[in-house]
Amino acid sequence: MKKKILLLGSGELGRELVIALQRLGQYVIAVDSYEGAPAMQLSQEYEVINMLDGAALDHIVAKHKPDLIVPEIEAIRTERFYEYEKQGITVVPSAGAANYTMNRKAIRNLAAETLKLRTAKYSYAKSIDEFTSAIEKIGIPCVVKPLMSSSGKGQSVVKTKDDIEKAWKYAMEGSRGDYAEVIVEEFIKFHSEITLLTVTQKNGKTLFCPPIGHRQERGDYRESWQPCAISDTDLEEAQMMAQKVTHALTGAGIWGVEFFLTDKGVCFSELSPRPHDTGMVTLAGTQNLNEFELHARAILGLPIPQITLERVGASAVILAGENGRAPVYSGIEDVLKEPQTDARIFNKPTTRPYRRMAVVLAYDAVGADVNKVKEKAIRLSEMLTVKPAEPL
Repeated sequence: MKKKILLLGSGELGRELVIALQRLGQYVIAVDSYEGAPAMQLSQEYEVINMLDGAALDHIVAKHKPDLIVPEIEAIRTERFYEYEKQGITVVPSAGAANYTMNRKAIRNLAAETLKLRTAKYSYAKSIDEFTSAIEKIGIPCVVKPLMSSSGKGQSVVKTKDDIEKAWKYAMEGSRGDYAEVIVEEFIKFHSEITLLTVTQKNGKTLFCPPIGHRQERGDYRESWQPCAISDTDLEEAQMMAQKVTHALTGAGIWGVEFFLTDKGVCFSELSPRPHDTGMVTLAGTQNLNEFELHARAILGLPIPQITLERVGASAVILAGENGRAPVYSGIEDVLKEPQTDARIFNKPTTRPYRRMAVVLAYDAVGADVNKVKEKAIRLSEMLTVKPAEPL
């Protein structure tokens, strides 16, 4: 049952996945673009490469001969995954799914055009002229995203014509890989955003975690809470959509499927084929198995009989404010003095503005007011600060 796993991406989500995998007796080689990444600190081996370099990726796959390849970020030469599958290596959740979901154009076309799911109106652009035309077609305000990016990089809202050139430049700066293309989306009037963590199994039915609410700034999440308020009708529609799209993509693992809740129903937004940042709330013990334990079981083909809500909980992130090395944290004692709280420091070796460095967790019994738990997490997150010992 012991597998050799090549983890492509070694940030805070990868770190928690390594913990879950090693508790199940697995062997992990963690890969990232810099030494000392969070997951590397806990893995049996590590490699430092540019994962957009196909030759470098081929080299480490040939060197380690893994049983499974588990991508945890977008910036990977994913077209190489098809060849690895031909070699008998399992790509999580599958080579096809990884290629679709690493590119917003492919997944949006699948959801909206092939599966006919409800989405925001959208248009694509490869140049500033096409971009201007796309905005005229979609209308202002609109949302702009690079086709390949993560953690909100390159995302913005165009509110006036004066924002157009600035939004294009920002999208190009935030784009990962060699995809100089953006998606322009209708600005949806929604009353909440949710993540529906969806688990597909090798030998079992598709399971859904209790829905997670979240708030974003700069295209990246700031707080999440579980469970979130949602009608039975909307939840059933979201589950139907999530099952359709994960079934079409194929493979086993956890998927972070994002939706807008609107007055007209549920609107599909995005999908990630891996543990989701908003799902860090599950580290507060909100479920019988957190999202990383679920992913580990699913990709190893181990049974997951059920997912149950055990607590209500919330998470709030701590961001760095400047560039530097050797981060120093203050206030952890004040956070942990409070009952029903916890924290995770990610142990990233460097800081930069808006980089996620830690998360505060708060929880209470099932039936408690989740909004009060969320407010507590936010309040405590303001007590935990990070400063680099060596500013740059």
